[in-house]
Amino acid sequence: MKLNKLIIPIALGVMTLASCTADDPDENKSVIVTPNEEQTEFDKWLETNFAIPYNIDFKYRYKETESDYDYYTVPAKYEDAVKMAHLVKYLCVESYDEVAGTDFTRRYFPKMFFLIGEWEYRNNGTYILGTAEGGRKILLAGLNYLSDNIKNGPEYMNRYYFKTIHHEFTHIMNQTKVIPPDFQLVTGKDYVGDMWSEEPYDREYLSRGFITAYSQNSYQEDFAEMLSEYITHDAKTWNDTMEAADEAAAEKAKKTGEEAVHASELINSKLDIVRRYMKENFNIDIDVLRETVQRRQADIFAGKVDLTDITVK
Repeated sequence: MKLNKLIIPIALGVMTLASCTADDPDENKSVIVTPNEEQTEFDKWLETNFAIPYNIDFKYRYKETESDYDYYTVPAKYEDAVKMAHLVKYLCVESYDEVAGTDFTRRYFPKMFFLIGEWEYRNNGTYILGTAEGGRKILLAGLNYLSDNIKNGPEYMNRYYFKTIHHEFTHIMNQTKVIPPDFQLVTGKDYVGDMWSEEPYDREYLSRGFITAYSQNSYQEDFAEMLSEYITHDAKTWNDTMEAADEAAAEKAKKTGEEAVHASELINSKLDIVRRYMKENFNIDIDVLRETVQRRQADIFAGKVDLTDITVK
C-alpha cells in the first residue's frame, strides 16, 4: 500500500499544551469511540454532507487503529473538528465540484478523512502535516491548533491544512494517472531525498528551481507541491515568488562564480507540465481551480460561511 506524507521542518519556538480539566468526557461531544454510541447532530450533518453525496467517511472521533503506531497521537477537539469539516467541504470538495463536476469529486476524492489533534513529530527536526494512504484515506494532523491558525489568516491555514489536502489529493490522482516522464527531467538530477530539510537545501530551494524545500525530496513530492502551492496562492504571490527565485539564483551565482540558473523558468516549466497533466487527464484548468479556491477562501475570511452550524438542511 502506497503511503505519501507531507512533512515540514519544526519551527523553533514555544508550544503551549493544554491539560484536561475534567476526568469525564462530555458524552454529547466525545471524541473517543465508544461501543454502541448514538449518532450526534454532528454525525447526522456529516452523513448528509459527506457520506450520502460523496461516500466520504469523515472520522473525527479518535480511533487507535486509524492512527500511526510510530507516533504519539491525541484526539482532535470536537469544536475544531466541526470547523474542519465545514472547511474541507467548502474549500476542497465544493471547489472540485464547481470546477470539475460532482462526478469527478465522487470518483476521485478520498473516501476517508481521519483527524488527530497533534502533529506527528519525527526525530530529524520535521513533523508530518498529513498523509495519503492507498488512494483512499487522508490523515490530517494538528487539528488542535486550527482555531489559532484561522485567526492567523489564510497563509497559516494553507500552510498547515489546505495545501496539505490539495497536496495529498494530488498524490491520489497520480496513483490513477501517472506523472508525465518529462516532469522528472526538468530538475531530475537535483532531488536530494531526506536531505531537503538540511543545510543548504532548506534555504536554497528557490535558487535551485524548486517551489518549496520539500519539493526537493523527490519528483513525486515536487509535482504535488507544485499544484498545491499554485492553487492556494494568488497570482501576485506566485509572480513575487518567481522574482525571488531568480534573484536568489543570481545572488548564489555571484558568490560561487558559477553561471546563474534560470530558476523561475525551471519552476514554470514544471508548472506547465502539471497544467497539461490536469487538463488532459481530468479536464481541469488549474487557473480556474486557483480562482475558485481563492474566491472561496476569501468567503471564509470575510465571515460568509458559518463554520459551526451543523443543522441538517
